[in-house]
Amino acid sequence: MAKAARVVPFNQLGRGDVGLVGGKNASLGEMAGKLAEAGVRVPDGFATTADAYWELLDHNGLRAVLDEQLARLAAGAPLAEVGAAIRAAVLTAELPAPLAAEIGEAYARLGRDAGRVDPEVAVRSSATAEDLPEASFAGQQETFLNVRGLPALLDACRRCYASLFTDRAIDYRARMGFDHLSVALSVGVQLMVRSDLAGAGVMFTLDTESGFPDVVMVSAAWGLGETVVSGQVDPDEYTVFKPTLDKPDLDPVIHVRLGGKKRKAVYGEEGLTRTVDTTDAERRARVLRDDEVRALAGWAVAVERHYGTPMDLEWAKDGVTGEISIVQARPETVQANRRSALLARYTLTERGTPLVTGSAVGEAVGRGPVRVLDAPVDLDAFPSGAVLVTSITDPDWEPIMKRASAIVTDHGGRTSHAAIVSRELGVPAVVGTGDATRVLTEGRDVTVSCAEGDQGRVYPGLLAYEESHIDLSELPETRTKVMLNLADPAAAMRWWRLPADGVGLARLEFIVAHHVRAHPMALLHPERLEAEDRARLDALTEGYADRAEYFVDRLAQGVARIAASRWPDPVIVRTSDFKTNEYARLLGGRPFEPVENNPMIGWRGASRYYAEGYREGFALECRALRRVRDEMGLTNVVVMIPFCRTLTEADRVLDVMAEEGLRRGANGLRVMVMAEIPSNIVLAREFAKRFDGFSVGSNDLTQLTLGADRDSEALAEVFDERDPAVTRSIASLIGDAHEAGRTVGLCGQRPSDDPAFTEFLVRSGIDSVSVAPDSFAAVKRHVAEAERRL
Repeated sequence: MAKAARVVPFNQLGRGDVGLVGGKNASLGEMAGKLAEAGVRVPDGFATTADAYWELLDHNGLRAVLDEQLARLAAGAPLAEVGAAIRAAVLTAELPAPLAAEIGEAYARLGRDAGRVDPEVAVRSSATAEDLPEASFAGQQETFLNVRGLPALLDACRRCYASLFTDRAIDYRARMGFDHLSVALSVGVQLMVRSDLAGAGVMFTLDTESGFPDVVMVSAAWGLGETVVSGQVDPDEYTVFKPTLDKPDLDPVIHVRLGGKKRKAVYGEEGLTRTVDTTDAERRARVLRDDEVRALAGWAVAVERHYGTPMDLEWAKDGVTGEISIVQARPETVQANRRSALLARYTLTERGTPLVTGSAVGEAVGRGPVRVLDAPVDLDAFPSGAVLVTSITDPDWEPIMKRASAIVTDHGGRTSHAAIVSRELGVPAVVGTGDATRVLTEGRDVTVSCAEGDQGRVYPGLLAYEESHIDLSELPETRTKVMLNLADPAAAMRWWRLPADGVGLARLEFIVAHHVRAHPMALLHPERLEAEDRARLDALTEGYADRAEYFVDRLAQGVARIAASRWPDPVIVRTSDFKTNEYARLLGGRPFEPVENNPMIGWRGASRYYAEGYREGFALECRALRRVRDEMGLTNVVVMIPFCRTLTEADRVLDVMAEEGLRRGANGLRVMVMAEIPSNIVLAREFAKRFDGFSVGSNDLTQLTLGADRDSEALAEVFDERDPAVTRSIASLIGDAHEAGRTVGLCGQRPSDDPAFTEFLVRSGIDSVSVAPDSFAAVKRHVAEAERRL
């Protein structure tokens, strides 16, 4: 514990001093003193103490003012009126002479140590009850950047003291049960990092939406960090995989998303800051290199390990020195306090065409009438349950935000003020829509859905949805593995709490269609495209000198996010299985695809991989998978080949894979094959010599065994996975595969819909079933019951 004083240097503080200087300043002191050996860089500074705050109150007789005004609030006076009165009283108060003198001495010493007179500093508020494990007071008090000179510093300190009584802070303390008069305020004064000439942002030591603990999420924008925190910009986002972070030969940066970054905060001409437009080059460029992202993530993990809890940190890069520093750290409270064993599931039961889209915050659904605001209003003017639509939010909005059924903003990313507060309140939010305030009209009923992956959607009308809760601790253990079918990398991490045995089917087609969005052969041979498609391809791949690298990079990042979400359990990735008509619909696809009368049994799956018309495209798929396994270190990825008709075809595909660096057995690589053609069943023993296991594709197997088009309404009664011809084929495959020492799984919808079919699979000795995440709990129980009966 630091000695009681008015002003204390950071290097004399530690995390035990929250009562003296608040959580923010205690954390800065703790990092400065305890984490320097781990390489964590913290700008020098000092903090005023709680004693200084109480001295300010007593020197100006402010305790009586606080008592009087808070009594008025308790009696029903408007919050805005009470807050304004208290802040006015503090702003007109005189700083005690000893306090002003000690601040001046500490500021002069800071300048001498930095070799500068009147150095620019950041002045931040730190409440003595903030950043506790059970509550977060982040953003409720003021921060002032680029403060220079003692008069400006003393004025900023006074404003920080007044901000202890913002409307949001008063309301939050009341809700959390904190006594207003037992909370003091410390002011942190820290050397400015010249991030106005570089960039800044925030990072979390978990996924902020799902609570997935094995990643560090780094957000970055040009200029000072206030634009990221306040939600004024859509920042870059970098995802770093913790388990490979300490392995220098592996690349732990598994996903990069470039944000719009249309504005940045820089130094003002006469102090403080101003916001300006970024250049086109800045908007297209990454703020951080991979090595910088990796260094930041390493620091974040070191801080998390030191504190023993997930952390929320702010960082800044100096544009003069190139050095990166941590400027704030606090415990993350939203996901850390969520009951890990209880999984809420929201599912829209009807759909529409979205009016606007943006980044989804949370995983819930909210409905209500639109209320478009450009500034906070009295609570009486905002009906409870309305959908708040605004450009951006700041701390003054919180009393309104907690009344909203959902929040929609034009600007901001997943670490903006709106995102942070909506998570804390449990209110779904769609941020960074760009034009919600223009498109969504006042009073219109809408449904805000954050239950469909990382893209949030606002639909017209009050759509129906279902809410269910699964207590994961009550799910039974099973001998048969129950795995997940996943396709969307953006939604993969939301399911990490499910006690699944891995991913039984990850489809490349979804990643190609939604994250790559171009035909691989078009990227390799743009000369065969019409001018319009070539221009669209150029726009899509902007920033990549090599279009092939664009495909590999996007595909690898998509696979990596899915693989990371289940590490170290196996993630079975099926190589592309588009039909020719589906491939043709990709950007630039038409010149490379024949027109087939029956694409379902045409040029698809394995037959493409060695053929002249797609061999180069498959090579890009192999490069992406090799990057995930060998460069990113996600060796839990298992490759699965679809629609492999003959043994000769199997040999040719495996040869191509080996030529592209994916040799079965190398670096533990397992290669499986889909069992969806009768030939796979008849020749199971021979296929087992070439592959490490089988996965039954029950839809195609039923279709080809019975000769019934699975999409034909006229044959709906004929198409039945329970037909003896199909079930005997599956049972035969399991027997032959087990005899050869190979595993068999099934990925399909039938076990979700039919407990009797699940029992048949268990009775036949299936090794695993793979189902959609929302069916997992039901299928797990069905499997357990079948095993009990057997």
